[in-house]
Amino acid sequence: MKTHLSFLRCHFFISAVLRSLRVHSLTLYFIFLFSSFTSASAQDETIVFTPQWTAQAQFAGYYVAEAKGFYREAGLKVKIEHPSATQPAMSRLRAGHCQATTLQLCQAMEILDGGTPLVNILQTSMNNAMVIVSARGKDPLTQKGAKVGIWSVGFGQLAICMSIKDSLDYQWVRFAQNINLFLSGALDATLAMSYNEYYQLVQAGIEMSDKNVYRFCDHGYNVQEDGVYMTRGYYEKHKEQAKKFAQASRRGWEWAAQHPEEALDIVMQYVERDHIATNRIMQRLMLKEVLRLQVDRESKKREFRLRPDMVQLASRLMVEYGMLSKEVTYSQLTVKN
Repeated sequence: MKTHLSFLRCHFFISAVLRSLRVHSLTLYFIFLFSSFTSASAQDETIVFTPQWTAQAQFAGYYVAEAKGFYREAGLKVKIEHPSATQPAMSRLRAGHCQATTLQLCQAMEILDGGTPLVNILQTSMNNAMVIVSARGKDPLTQKGAKVGIWSVGFGQLAICMSIKDSLDYQWVRFAQNINLFLSGALDATLAMSYNEYYQLVQAGIEMSDKNVYRFCDHGYNVQEDGVYMTRGYYEKHKEQAKKFAQASRRGWEWAAQHPEEALDIVMQYVERDHIATNRIMQRLMLKEVLRLQVDRESKKREFRLRPDMVQLASRLMVEYGMLSKEVTYSQLTVKN
């Protein structure tokens, strides 16, 4: 009888253990299945990146990162889609049609001040590229009330601050994307980027000298420009993907700096695909200047970081001259570690 009871107890114990093992195995299976699903979902999610302008060497590092497989090696699926006349880059970001875009620092501060939280995940520009080019060899600072061309999509915040500060009272005339208004004689001066319109004007035969070119970076307005931004909401839910995207993009820029002619080959593929009216000479000049602007004046290094002092300078100027309703701080724009 005792032997029979011992046998029953042993049988029940073994059955209980087996049931426990089956439950444990099923639990592990479902945990593995769920983790595999979420991991695959994260990898399958495409990051659509929209630069703020049409295809050109200004965005060479991102083209390189895609073409050389740096995004893929980071476990990311990235699609580069340029903006259109009806869908500017920031409109696409707000609508969720892209997850990352490039913006100038002053632009980003205006947008944040307007109620759209943004986060800078990578800063490429370390110097300001904006200049004023005056017609007929005149000093831009002597032409009070002059008609000056300014981009219709923005970019001219510091120039507006300067005009008010120095009591120049410029009459701003908006243009879309070329220098035709200036060349036609309709403008006394025009804003230009040192990597873009400046070289277009040179190619058009305009003489450039210290007398008719005002470089903002040399007159107390050296504020960083291009960086990569995401909405704060998207970033908070995709921190790991954002970090990987920034690292792979930086790798693309570093490769472009080391292999400029090969990077230019990749740029021209995008240019030709999108039927952009430019040429290799222009794009070579642009790439060289963009890479130069990425080197910090003080450290002499390509730092890829937003500088707190430049954020503070831009914020102070834009608040003082009515372009921001309140101060925008470094911590509002950056990743919180």
